[in-house]
Amino acid sequence: MASRPLTVEREPGLAVITIDSPPLNLVDGPFLGALLQVLPELEADEDLRVALFRSADPDFFLMHGDVEAILASRPTPAAAAAPNVAAATFARLSREPFVTIGVLDGAARGGGCEFLSALDLRFGTARAVIGQPEVLLGILPGAGGTVRWARLAGRAKALELLLTGRDVEADEALALGWLVAIHDPADVDAAALDLARSIARMPPASIAAVKRVVDVALGDTTNALVAESNALTALMAAGNHVEPMRHFLAAGGQTRDGERDDFAGVMDRTLGG
Repeated sequence: MASRPLTVEREPGLAVITIDSPPLNLVDGPFLGALLQVLPELEADEDLRVALFRSADPDFFLMHGDVEAILASRPTPAAAAAPNVAAATFARLSREPFVTIGVLDGAARGGGCEFLSALDLRFGTARAVIGQPEVLLGILPGAGGTVRWARLAGRAKALELLLTGRDVEADEALALGWLVAIHDPADVDAAALDLARSIARMPPASIAAVKRVVDVALGDTTNALVAESNALTALMAAGNHVEPMRHFLAAGGQTRDGERDDFAGVMDRTLGG
């Protein structure tokens, strides 16, 4: 089953989804469209216990949202009653009755980090790096990141990470509980698949029940995601993002070399104008 930029391979109880959207692996319309096409097929499989997401890109699991597309958008400040499409899609993924696992060997910032944060479990390598640089670009993490980081790391740590936009490397992500394990690049897929296959042997009703009760214990996120989406829309409608995002692109942002080799320098030049 393929829906570029996603390819799905199946084995009993398990779906392995590979993200492959060259040249940048952006969280953009084609990626969200493919995800919305694949999810109903996964949801229709009553025997599915685990969906594992990995990337074919050696540097980026998902780079981040498409900054050029954001600059081209013209949002209105009207309040919404539901989360935006990216936040709603990632929330849908989080609520699935099957377990979702991400494998990160490389970078996942912005929307890429938000996508992974919506999954149930995450494996990484020493090369793994995540971050939410949206505030530096005049917006906020608007696909669930503001909400999920508060749940994953607590209020103070979430504020520190979101308001600095700094990178979080593998060891810190493990200490925060965002990663469940770090493995060598040659072994990380196998380690994640071992856990996925172990869970895939469990009764699906029990898996769904455990996820449902844990989410009840943590509290519903719907109202928070709506507030996040409305905050993002208000910031964009006011144009707060236009100048910093233009500086970001001019500084080498949304390029493979700039974000792979010198992301901190790109962000410094963005802030410098």
